[in-house]
Amino acid sequence: MRVSIVTPSLQQGRFIERTLASVWRQNRGGLAGEIEHIVMDGGSTDGTVAILERWRDRISFSTGPDSGQSAAINAGLAMAGGEILAYLNSDDVYCDGAVAAAAAAFEADPSVDVVYGDADFIDCDDRFIARYPTEDWSLERLNLVCFLCQPAVFFRRRVLERFGPFNANLHYCMDYEYWLRLAARGVRFEHIPVTLAASRIHPATKTLSFPLSVHTEINDMLKEYVGTIPDNWFSNYAYAVLDGRGVARNVSRDYLARIAVLTVRAAFRWNGVPSISLLRMLVSSLLRGSPTVPPRIAIHA
Repeated sequence: MRVSIVTPSLQQGRFIERTLASVWRQNRGGLAGEIEHIVMDGGSTDGTVAILERWRDRISFSTGPDSGQSAAINAGLAMAGGEILAYLNSDDVYCDGAVAAAAAAFEADPSVDVVYGDADFIDCDDRFIARYPTEDWSLERLNLVCFLCQPAVFFRRRVLERFGPFNANLHYCMDYEYWLRLAARGVRFEHIPVTLAASRIHPATKTLSFPLSVHTEINDMLKEYVGTIPDNWFSNYAYAVLDGRGVARNVSRDYLARIAVLTVRAAFRWNGVPSISLLRMLVSSLLRGSPTVPPRIAIHA
């Protein structure tokens, strides 16, 4: 079973060799020689291209200006020859045996269209930060949270052929939009309880660098796919606003009051009016205080 991995790349010379090596290690056992790795570099000037040149005999790559990450992924997928497809960002890594585990799940059930596994968050030095909050498949839950970790997701070529590539107009939540699009059209997802990948969190990660842009795009996208946006995304947006302003997350009444105001404003902006349940939740939080605030970990790395 031939598997094609696409890696979009831009200025990730610090990490990309670890990404390349993690893919190359998948070429073992029955998959030896069956893994195609395509790197689409956006014209990096940080030494990335020199690294790619050293790997020329093990990967396919191109380098030059492009129209962004989603467009680069789509261009790579258009070149891919595998029956199973995936994309792995140039700062993320596969766990050993990840591709073999995904391929085995596809082979075991020909009706499965998308296979996703568990994943970890890691730091710049490959140290474990936390587990990604992966969940068993539920479309209802997917509307509330993106519980699929993108580097731990694989899909059949027939998915791409039938439903098209990623939305090139999206810059932060192209993966989340794709899962929602596929799920709405009846694509079958299967979760395998195996850790397949690690998503790297570092200061240059887009979701940490531009939190407000990330959550604005997510809400705009959810408005299109879900219609009425679930309440939790408004509080997520509120935290992102204060994150973007450099306000440290805390449990003070002043901080919670600012979160409440921003949450209500977001509900008016995207849903027209805040729900009664949202207002009750915010009032309860202010009256009783919130014992914890969510940690600032990227939803999409």
